[in-house]
Amino acid sequence: MHLIAQILIGVVAVEHLYILWMEMFAWETAGKKTFKGSLPEDLFQPTKGLAANQGLYNGFLAAGLIWSLFISDPMWQTNIASFFLICVLVAGIYGALTASRKIFFVQALPALIALIFVLSAS
Repeated sequence: MHLIAQILIGVVAVEHLYILWMEMFAWETAGKKTFKGSLPEDLFQPTKGLAANQGLYNGFLAAGLIWSLFISDPMWQTNIASFFLICVLVAGIYGALTASRKIFFVQALPALIALIFVLSAS
């Protein structure tokens, strides 16, 4: 159970590293493909700075999740992983409510599943 929890934490972390890359460095290319239909094409250039800021926050989430994988104390590992997974979950739910329901399935649901496994393994 613990190994599955760590794999799921890694998956969520990699997802947020991808989001960091897309929002910080590929907003006008990969971002356009990802948010096609959600955001008018002429808004990608003017919102590049805002997207980069969001990407940075996603990077912090990924960093926290990766950090949790290197903590040797089981209680601290569970606490840190849970904290960052809950942050991802809240952000995913908020995004689903305010931007696109798809965000729930892409961000919040994987975090929720990982959180369940983390808490079950502790």
